[in-house]
Amino acid sequence: MSLTIRLEDKQQAFEELRDIKTYLAGRNWFPGTSGNLSIRVGEFTPEQFAFAVTASGKDKSVNTPSDYLLVDQSGKPIEATGLKPSAETLIHCEIYRATGAGAIFHVHTVFNNLVSELYGDRGSVPIDGVELIKAFNIWEEEAQIEIPIVPNYAEIPRIAELVEQAILPRIPGILIRKHGICAWGANAFEAKRHLEAFEFLFEYAYRLALLRK
Repeated sequence: MSLTIRLEDKQQAFEELRDIKTYLAGRNWFPGTSGNLSIRVGEFTPEQFAFAVTASGKDKSVNTPSDYLLVDQSGKPIEATGLKPSAETLIHCEIYRATGAGAIFHVHTVFNNLVSELYGDRGSVPIDGVELIKAFNIWEEEAQIEIPIVPNYAEIPRIAELVEQAILPRIPGILIRKHGICAWGANAFEAKRHLEAFEFLFEYAYRLALLRK
C-alpha cells in the first residue's frame, strides 16, 4: 500500500514546523544548524506512516521555501526532492513507530549536554519532586522520574537501534549523551511543552548538582 498525503495536510505540517522552528531558533536552541523537528502527517500504523521533517544543513534562524520534506517510516523521501532529511531522521522513525507520537523535536543545548554527561554512566537523569514534572501529566505529589540517556554514536542507525528499549511509558523524551534531547507529544503543542519542561529540568538538575558539591 502506498502512502497518500493530502496537500493541505502537508502544508499544515510545514507551517507548524516553520512556526516552532522560528520560536526555538529565537531561544538559540539550534546552534550551528544542529537539531531537527518533525510532525507526523496522515494515517498511522507502526508499519506505515509519514512525517514532515526539517532538511539537513539548514540555518534554522532563516525561513526558506526548501526547509522541509516528507519522508516515510524508513526515513526516505516520498516525493521527488533535492533535499536531504536531517541526520537524526532514523531516530524519529523509531520514536514514531514505538509511541505513535504526533510530533518530535530534537535540540542541542548546553544544559542537556552537561546533564547527559553528568548522569551518563547512571543511564538516566533523576528528577525528584520538581513542579514542572507536571508538564508530562504526572500529578503525584513529590513525583520522582528518571529521564533515560542513550549513548551517542557517530553512526545514527546504532543510536536508533537503542530507542525502543530506552523509552519509558510516561517520559516523553530520550537524552542522547553529549548530543541532545528528543522530546515528543501527541501534537506540536504538546511536544513543545514537553521540550521546554525537559530543558528547565536539565538546568535545574545540573545547577542542583553543583550546589551539592
